[in-house]
Amino acid sequence: MQKDIDLRISPKEAADIEMVKQIFASQADIPLQNISSVRILRRSIDARQRNIFINLKVRGYIDEVENGAQFESTYYPNVSECPQAIVVGAGPAGLFAALRLIELGVRPIVVERGKNVRDRKRDTALMNREHVVNPESNYCFGEGGAGAYSDGKLYTRSKKRGNVEKILNVFCQHGAHPSILVDAHPHIGTDKLSGIIEKMRVQIISSGGEVHFQTRMSKLIIENNEIKGIETNTGKTFLGQVILATGHSARDVYYMLYDQKIKIEAKGLAVGFRIEHPAHLIDQIQYHCVEGRGEYLPAAEYSFVVQAGDRGVYSFCMCPGGTVVPSASGPKQVVVNGMSPSNRGSRWSNSGVVVEIHPEDFPEYAKYNELALLKFQEDLEELAWVHGGKTQVAPAQRMLDFVNNKISSSLPDSSYAPGIVSSPMHEWMPKFVSSRLQEAFKKVGNNSKGYLTNEALLLAVESRTSSPVRVVRDRETMQHVEIQGLYPCGEGAGYAGGIVSAAMDGERCAEALAAKMKEI
Repeated sequence: MQKDIDLRISPKEAADIEMVKQIFASQADIPLQNISSVRILRRSIDARQRNIFINLKVRGYIDEVENGAQFESTYYPNVSECPQAIVVGAGPAGLFAALRLIELGVRPIVVERGKNVRDRKRDTALMNREHVVNPESNYCFGEGGAGAYSDGKLYTRSKKRGNVEKILNVFCQHGAHPSILVDAHPHIGTDKLSGIIEKMRVQIISSGGEVHFQTRMSKLIIENNEIKGIETNTGKTFLGQVILATGHSARDVYYMLYDQKIKIEAKGLAVGFRIEHPAHLIDQIQYHCVEGRGEYLPAAEYSFVVQAGDRGVYSFCMCPGGTVVPSASGPKQVVVNGMSPSNRGSRWSNSGVVVEIHPEDFPEYAKYNELALLKFQEDLEELAWVHGGKTQVAPAQRMLDFVNNKISSSLPDSSYAPGIVSSPMHEWMPKFVSSRLQEAFKKVGNNSKGYLTNEALLLAVESRTSSPVRVVRDRETMQHVEIQGLYPCGEGAGYAGGIVSAAMDGERCAEALAAKMKEI
């Protein structure tokens, strides 16, 4: 017999599975000797009050042996003799689209402009040490996409929990720890993701698919408003329907679509800073304790959304115990992002803090039509590059100094490896953005005492929160509204915002393509 109950217990009790078993027995009113084992189904932290509790959903196995399977596996058949389709991009959307195509009997041809995940590490290391940006291999481009270096957080606000469970199980099948199926805010860690991504690639190839690295799409082949394939920089042409999963930093793709007169539209995005606090300070604030998190709690997370002026200001991609990394993908850019290892063990915690903007907020860019906010984004990143000294050094300012329009005479230590330089960001950041960030920081500081402090550092610029362009598709068929056989997908197409939502969108596009292929 199995029985599920909810427990609300201390962090120390939750850390000891035998203690959990004893509490389960007591609350379920079942003799301890009759309980073979317990399994934690859901886990979350309740830190709203001074006394911290762990909420658990626990399944007890009474007088029966627990099934050893910790996740559900997906069967991937051999599709080497099946019809093929092209997947452009090997980020979360592209990888999950390719795997789903295999499930559905379609042979995926994955085309990735960057290098494999192991080789791209050398280029990111060079970026940190020598400020050299390889425009085809960096923190945004390469196997795993930007998702490989975005902390490995697997939290999504999607209400389609069934699809989320599928994504998490596929991650487990390829090497992720099964705890991601349990935690309210699951996290893999950047250090673990590369091995998982490699295993996904091995699965694609062993099932009869292909993966082509350092192969950049240069043109879509279109005849009579129907996709026939793609041309690439290597001279190779690949024929078939196309899932376009190129990520939100592939600006050359947006320009290509614009030049080929393929319907796109400008969309809103959010820009601001990456803010870095000492991790112990965030622990103290979130856990209401001067000792911080103690022995049994993880590095603390936070999130907020406030109204400032007429726009939302919110935290984004919070990385407890993490580092700030350079995310430029071309020359004359400084872009920052955050990531965490699986143990979240660094002495800093960082988060993006950004302001919502829309095309109409900057009418001077209207002349760029659908590419308006893309051009704004480019100019803002070049401005950060100039103020950083025209290297990957990031402009920085103490948080309280920024709020008070004061230049920082000194800067605290930072995890950002390329280096930081004091900069009057309150002066050169667009007033539309800086004034709303200042107002938001004051509001958050009033609610979370200690958050607004000169111990915290702002680094510029956080600008790659989402795509500034949407590649317009039909809601039912998932195809482009004008081009048959083209499936805009994931963050780069403007339909996702994170690893899980991008992966889910990849699966949906694969399902739509496979269904259409069966009709032909």
